[in-house]
Amino acid sequence: MRNILLATLLLVTPALIAQPVTAETRIPQSEAEIAIGFAPLVRRAAPAVVNIYARRVVEAQASPFAGDPFFEQFFQGFGKPQPRVQNSLGSGVILSADGIVVSNFHVVGQATDIRVVMTDRREYSAHVVLADQESDLAILQLDGATDLPHLELRDSDHVEVGELALAIGNPFGVGQTVTSGIVSGLARSGMATGNARGYFLQTDAPINPGNSGGALIDVNGALIGINTSILSRSGGSNGIGFAIPSNLVAEFVKQARDGEEDFQRPWAGMAGQPVDSDLAASLGLSVPDGIIISDLHADSPFAAAGFEVGDVITYVAGQPVNSPSEMIFRMTVTGIGNTAMVTRVRDGRAAEIEVAMGPAPDTPPSQELTLSDDTVLPQLQVARINPALIARYGLPLDINGVLITDTGPYGARAGLKRLDIIRAINGDPVETTVEVEEVLGDPGRWVQLDLERAGRLLSLRFRL
Repeated sequence: MRNILLATLLLVTPALIAQPVTAETRIPQSEAEIAIGFAPLVRRAAPAVVNIYARRVVEAQASPFAGDPFFEQFFQGFGKPQPRVQNSLGSGVILSADGIVVSNFHVVGQATDIRVVMTDRREYSAHVVLADQESDLAILQLDGATDLPHLELRDSDHVEVGELALAIGNPFGVGQTVTSGIVSGLARSGMATGNARGYFLQTDAPINPGNSGGALIDVNGALIGINTSILSRSGGSNGIGFAIPSNLVAEFVKQARDGEEDFQRPWAGMAGQPVDSDLAASLGLSVPDGIIISDLHADSPFAAAGFEVGDVITYVAGQPVNSPSEMIFRMTVTGIGNTAMVTRVRDGRAAEIEVAMGPAPDTPPSQELTLSDDTVLPQLQVARINPALIARYGLPLDINGVLITDTGPYGARAGLKRLDIIRAINGDPVETTVEVEEVLGDPGRWVQLDLERAGRLLSLRFRL
């Protein structure tokens, strides 16, 4: 009987091991499992994590006063521009057999030469297919790659605090390294990434410089995040690392496959703030929850769906939101062209409302224009402000006028700055780029520009 029972266990055990492991963390059941540790998992996942070597050529001013603590500040821009090579080192994750790789924008986003090295020392050149500084993500295509090892994406909405996690990357360029820890937190939206505020998974698995773009995987070897940043005073790992959730990576891959040249994210057309305890008390809410709408553009899809200033948004697409970053993340992973059910609380009553996810409209037309050489400020680049420009440059929702997108060779000398808003020229209000070009084509002996800069009004007057 004992031999029969033993044979039965031997037959059942492999079948159990072959079954997919659930998201729940399982405590090792034997000394053998403890001794093996994560080795089988790493053997499967590590070949899909690559080292990335990127470089770009930039123009740098060669000044004889560079580095001088006193004279450098007076001779900025002095000297002939000379090309200089900038190198960066990071990691990436292969997501498909045909060589789709995800990494961070700050690793490869502006590179002119990208080399990808696999764990078996195979090397590929690569080019950027889709990159977005705000999200700090970039999708690469390996040239001539086929039949590559790759990781599957897991739904990051199902990740839980306390799950075991492994970080795989190339810290400090020492070679591929694996570190272990747990998922320490979800919905971390306080860290800056790119040129905006990010939305992250938090882990205590050690992450160091060079880990950027590497994989954060679960106990099944599925990708749950892309390691991107750490919270540190010394520059080394203090056990607080952040990873971009895999659901956002999935949307990037989809858009890259669809041929998008720029990452498209839905436009909310609103401003809001988290509901704290004081706001919750004034609104009659039992607990601080959601975000309150403080401003709403007339063309916002939320305005079209019936939302108003003072409404509280608590859920987007079935997931709770407690900050603007969380809401934008939920809208982004829903995807352009889809709809999301949004929970609105008004006067203490909750309602679910369907909202269309679409890009910021380019209406009225932005009329982007570069002024001709016959004008006072040749090569000045201007555009008429509309929702598309508000979204692109992060402008206030109630702003209008003509935006300076590039000062050109002479605008900076006249005192203009990028993102200045032209309100009037020689006392006459201007609303379109054509009006700006016409007035600056024959302004007279003096030019007075009435501008708005970072919410302040100012005038520039100069003689021709």
